[in-house]
Amino acid sequence: MGAVAATPKQDRSRATRRRLLEAAVACLAEVGWAGSTVSVVAERAGVSRGAAQHHFPTREDLFTAAVEYVAEQRSTALRGLPGRDRAAVVASLVDLYTGPVFRAALQLWVAAAHEPQLHTRVVELEARVGRETHRMAIRLLAVDESAPGVRETVQGFLDMARGLGLANLLTDDRARRERVVHQWTTLLETALPRP
Repeated sequence: MGAVAATPKQDRSRATRRRLLEAAVACLAEVGWAGSTVSVVAERAGVSRGAAQHHFPTREDLFTAAVEYVAEQRSTALRGLPGRDRAAVVASLVDLYTGPVFRAALQLWVAAAHEPQLHTRVVELEARVGRETHRMAIRLLAVDESAPGVRETVQGFLDMARGLGLANLLTDDRARRERVVHQWTTLLETALPRP
């Protein structure tokens, strides 16, 4: 028996939800937590505040769902990346931390440090995203995580990528970042031989 086709109303609802999530990430990345209200996001998405609250009853619901949604999109794109070209893999993993999704996530981290209702949700979200990113890095780098030092080396690389993302918030030093990515690719080739 085949799947039931979505009704036009369900399609509109999914499209509204997607617009709200994308607008929320863009707002967080551009104006931060303080400037990102449900009303601002709804206006940017071209929907009413009531429609936004129908999909996301609280501000915390909206913004944690938005960061998770975009992180899942990035994960899907990374899963399709062939793991044979280490330089491309390293550059793609670093890109996770230098774009608007990371800036939006960082805004949530900062807000969560001061807002208890957001803290638990962000900690859980980041733990889940972190585990998924680590698993993808292991797969894409084509390494055996059970070998001594591999887990720590991959995690160190991801931590370095996060540091590049933080530095990128203040200045877009693309040339320096490209040199660092090249050097890390070389280091990973030596430290993480393929099985």
